Amino acid sequence: MEDTIPQSENDIAADLHIHAAHARTAAAAAHQRGDHEAAEELSLSAQDYSMAISEKTLELSKQSHVPMSA
Repeated sequence: MEDTIPQSENDIAADLHIHAAHARTAAAAAHQRGDHEAAEELSLSAQDYSMAISEKTLELSKQSHVPMSA
């Protein structure tokens, strides 16, 4: 297994956005060429990435939340 540089939490969230966008684009292309089964699978994959993004974003917001003083 290769040694890799650990990613920051923000980098991980950004990568999830990229993967979700790619899955949505691939789903649209599959749908357009009439491969509705592949389009559905890719749409589900995009949804999974979107849910992971939501969870990661919530996690990051909890870590970086600093209350404002009045």
